[in-house]
Amino acid sequence: MAKKKGILGQAIDALTTRDEVQAAEEAKKEAEAARAQASREAAARQAAESKAMAAEARAKAAQAEAEAAKKAVAEAKVQAERLERQAEAAAYRERMKAEMERQAAERKAREEAQARVYVVKAGDSLSKIAKEVLGDARRWPEIFEANKDQIKDPNLIRPGQELKIPPK
Repeated sequence: MAKKKGILGQAIDALTTRDEVQAAEEAKKEAEAARAQASREAAARQAAESKAMAAEARAKAAQAEAEAAKKAVAEAKVQAERLERQAEAAAYRERMKAEMERQAAERKAREEAQARVYVVKAGDSLSKIAKEVLGDARRWPEIFEANKDQIKDPNLIRPGQELKIPPK
């Protein structure tokens, strides 16, 4: 059996209940404040994570741009080297073409120089040679002038003598 409490016991119970209610309300307020603080901290943490992810994305984009720039530079170098080789090849071809033209001109000049020498045969005269080589017997003085170093008298030429023939 339970004993009945006296006024003092009832007063103590009432005060205790009041204190417990106040403590419960304070605990409830503290819990709400803690939940609000936790919510703010979670929001701050989420914002920080978002900032970190954005920074990471910017870093990846910058890295991708840097790699693209490196690739573009490498491709430009390859292109420049290819163009340089092409230019060198074209210059070489031009030098070879010029050299071949020079050699052809020298060959032609030698051939013309050789063709412009007449070897005197028995019975030849300067007028006969002029008629045969230059197409006009009256041009014999030109042959004489071109060969004064070896002909003293235009009437005296010897078989085997090599005479320079002036241009037509």
